[in-house]
Amino acid sequence: MRRALFGVVAGGLLLSAAACGSTGGPTPGAGTPAAGGAVSLTPEQVATKTSCEAIGDVYAKNMGAFASSLSKVPASGDTARKDAQQKLTAFGSAILGATAGSTDAQMRADGKQAADHLQSTAKNAGFFAKIRTTDDVSTVLGPTMKDWLAPVTHHCS
Repeated sequence: MRRALFGVVAGGLLLSAAACGSTGGPTPGAGTPAAGGAVSLTPEQVATKTSCEAIGDVYAKNMGAFASSLSKVPASGDTARKDAQQKLTAFGSAILGATAGSTDAQMRADGKQAADHLQSTAKNAGFFAKIRTTDDVSTVLGPTMKDWLAPVTHHCS
């Protein structure tokens, strides 16, 4: 189980890092060549890159703690569920914070959408009821995490 959970977390981190890193490089044909032939980023690209890096940081800081709490739900019941709910709520707040300062209105809106989805799931008893065994954590978390973060990750690919 821990290996599967680690795979979900590590895969998500690599996915986030790869997605955020892809906006860090110049887009073909974008920007203007600077001295020495380097391509500079437009202000919009810089804003997106900054937001994507912040989202990657939020993911790195919050996903492991949430996944760890969620993996304790089958054995510890309500105590672990409440902890996982708090961590998922904090994760949503952090996504909102990472995107709230963006100059891109769509990034801000998508950040709010992702945050709202994370926080509504934290309040959803049905989501946590699906976690009956430690194997359920990987089964539920992998596709769910992708869905939760979909509104913001498309900006970073």
